[in-house]
Amino acid sequence: MSDRVLRVGTRGSALALAQSGMVADRIAGIAGCSVELVRIRTEGDVNTGPLATIGGTGVFVTGVRTALLDGRVDVIVHSYKDLPTAPAAGISLTAVPLRENPFDALCARNRLTLDELPAASTVGTGSPRRAAQLLTHRPDLQVVSIRGNVDTRLRKVTDGELDAVVLAAAGLNRLGRSDAISQILDTDIMLPAPAQGALAVETRAGGPAWFTEAVRALDDPVTRAAVLAERALLRDLEAGCSAPVGAFGQVTGDSLTLRAVVVAVGGGDEFRVLRGGPVSAASELGAAAAAELLAQGAARLLGAR
Repeated sequence: MSDRVLRVGTRGSALALAQSGMVADRIAGIAGCSVELVRIRTEGDVNTGPLATIGGTGVFVTGVRTALLDGRVDVIVHSYKDLPTAPAAGISLTAVPLRENPFDALCARNRLTLDELPAASTVGTGSPRRAAQLLTHRPDLQVVSIRGNVDTRLRKVTDGELDAVVLAAAGLNRLGRSDAISQILDTDIMLPAPAQGALAVETRAGGPAWFTEAVRALDDPVTRAAVLAERALLRDLEAGCSAPVGAFGQVTGDSLTLRAVVVAVGGGDEFRVLRGGPVSAASELGAAAAAELLAQGAARLLGAR
């Protein structure tokens, strides 16, 4: 192993550290170097208000990207769904590793499923997308807005404050908390956030080859194509990561299928689209799906765009 040290920038949450540590270890194994995780506080970590009101897209990203650009770190790792859809000057999306489970998970008392929850049960989530789809499927539920890390949210169920919470299955799996899952919510109930379950590994544009090539080796073309379609849809809807938009791209051979939904925040009213095309035209597929949703009238459910 060389005496080079790769500095990997990360937020300080347990999930961010788990994700960044996993990626850092893989890069180190390929590049033959040691790694240092550099913790960086972001606006999303400091401000505990609802994501939709403190800035939504970007609140977990800007501080980490600044550390990359000013040279404090060499590589940064994000939950891809947290990234703004516009490219960042001076930064390259060098790898999109193999995607974890992209779906949402219900974590309920007594391991109840969504349909088994009694009428007027309380379900916690900080996501307007999840809240809207929950209320579309079960209008009787009381959806409670919550923030906090995974353990904090799960504790609200075990302490009896809530009947259930909805979290990303990927985060639970990466933290070794899959035992808390009572039901994986299939796409007929809840489409995930665009890029949910995927990671984005960024480096400075034109950065040193000794680690850039190692990062590039982590890229999974199937995941990148699916996520590219989902994010192109989000971009053309001019909607952020806190908008009530669900999307899921699925690759089969050379073909890509994209399902998407825009849901009224209170549930009920929704617009859906299903489109297919070649993997090589993933971005165009996402753009076409967004155009179809807008033609249906989805813009009125997105608020100020």
